[in-house]
Amino acid sequence: MTGAAPAAGGRRTWAHDPFTWALVALLLLIFGMASLKPLFAALFPALDRPVYAQDSFWALTLSHLKIVGLSSGFAVFVGVIAGVFATRDSGREFRPLIETVVAAGQTFPPVAVLAVAVPVVGFGEAPALIALALYGLLPVLQGTLAGLGSVPPAANEAAEGLGLSPWQRLLRVELPLAAPVILAGVRISVIINIGTAAIASTVGAKTLGLPIIVGLSGFNTAYVLQGAVLVGLLAVVTDLAFERLAQRLGRWKAAA
Repeated sequence: MTGAAPAAGGRRTWAHDPFTWALVALLLLIFGMASLKPLFAALFPALDRPVYAQDSFWALTLSHLKIVGLSSGFAVFVGVIAGVFATRDSGREFRPLIETVVAAGQTFPPVAVLAVAVPVVGFGEAPALIALALYGLLPVLQGTLAGLGSVPPAANEAAEGLGLSPWQRLLRVELPLAAPVILAGVRISVIINIGTAAIASTVGAKTLGLPIIVGLSGFNTAYVLQGAVLVGLLAVVTDLAFERLAQRLGRWKAAA
């Protein structure tokens, strides 16, 4: 009897895990959208092609994730470094300038950035990467500044008393303590980019926004709905994955 209890508890945990159900729903729609053709045909009887079939949804999802991953990686790299620099003694005087420049990058609509970037770098993924990287910087920078600012002075004093150098204090004390807040900023940045990446299809990049763009131009509401649902589910799955990562990070900090 005692051996069966953990298995039952594990099944209950799995069955009530929203991440699992959201991921299953996303995969089912990615690979099984064509099987829903009768449903969309019933919902939109005036459409000759109720299911988008110019590209596979799996290929569009991979391309979407590639663009989001590359742009978010750049935003995290630059945002964390800028945040660390702005909290050091040598960079504190530049903090207002850094915050102003990064905030200005998010005030420009991504469509405007795409329009400016296309004549310079051409159509495709490049202008989308530029727009998304600029758009994702601010949440990461703010999370880094807030996280490092929340480190208790006593922790730094203790690290200094142990003889740690400034770099050692940053890597071993400040960044680990600030990690949950930094992760929250990264989470916001990535979720924003998942939704915003859909407009990259307007400049020739293949993303889950392609069915939306084709649907809008061809007055095909079914295409728009299919693309929008997949983008929304992808954002939900990613957000729940970050939530799980944050919980594990919290448990690790508590254990440490």
